[in-house]
Amino acid sequence: MKKCNFSREREEILGYAIAPVASELRLLDAGDLIALLRLERYTSIADLVSSAAELYFHPGTVNFGSGGDYRLEWSGAPEITLDLEIKPKGVSVYARLTLTDQLAAIEIDHIAFQNPSDDPDENTRFLARSLSEAKFSVSHQGHAEAA
Repeated sequence: MKKCNFSREREEILGYAIAPVASELRLLDAGDLIALLRLERYTSIADLVSSAAELYFHPGTVNFGSGGDYRLEWSGAPEITLDLEIKPKGVSVYARLTLTDQLAAIEIDHIAFQNPSDDPDENTRFLARSLSEAKFSVSHQGHAEAA
């Protein structure tokens, strides 16, 4: 995606929203993820992403996209990049999630609003609201319920 003034803010919003999913994925063995990518076992990766996402988002909100990549060198920690499709109500985001031994980062490749506003700031606020509404919240009784 061509970077513009509001791209960084949208990536921060998205990164904050999916941070728990990234943390779940970082619990997986990097070697296993790399093997799945190398062997193009995309259905297995999709299952892992769905399992991580279902703990935090309504079904179908966060999905594995069209592929991924990895960097594995003798003198460094592995780095894994997964294509994600994030689809809260009214917006579709195509992004790359990069996982390392200590960090995770998200980069938006494309974002499409179902009913875009002429005001980019309003679109950014809509993205934040839509992601928030797609998350599960935990009630005071300790039971998960839809937000």
